[in-house]
Amino acid sequence: MRLANKLTVLRILLVPLFLICIVYYRPENEKLRIIALCLFALAVLTDFVDGIIARAKGEKTRLGSILDPLADKLLLVSAFISLSRAQLPVTLPAWVVITVISRDIIIVLGAVIIHFITGQLEVIPSRLGKLTTFFQMATVISILLNFTFSCFFWYAAAVFTLLSGLDYIRQGSRLLNENK
Repeated sequence: MRLANKLTVLRILLVPLFLICIVYYRPENEKLRIIALCLFALAVLTDFVDGIIARAKGEKTRLGSILDPLADKLLLVSAFISLSRAQLPVTLPAWVVITVISRDIIIVLGAVIIHFITGQLEVIPSRLGKLTTFFQMATVISILLNFTFSCFFWYAAAVFTLLSGLDYIRQGSRLLNENK
């Protein structure tokens, strides 16, 4: 296993630790919010660094192309769900969580359908997908920082989530039409 993939596995392992901090957070135990913020920031950093390493060292692998988006989905979906239920001063609205989860379910179902029909699947993140991930991560960080205007981030995340979801549907449809 190469370094980029090890960093991706680390990101996956950070998810339960992050969730423990959010689930057990109470206003009188502020250190858990700070720890959650640090864990999430570390996860974001590993996402950034593993991409740089994979490109720079030519360590792009099939495993990495599957693990990296999986790690992002696990981290972000669990963060969005937990932040919508947490007792933080800024709470993520349920409609944003539903938007993010719905898009991810549609993407995963589409990938499964494409794999069954074509016998192959290559996961290639789009620019819209990367912008979506950026705004989703910024949303989580802004909430953990108790940023008063976190809503600007979650509105941007929701818009890019919808746009990238439509773009992935368009790409998947085109791929399926080419394999008739």
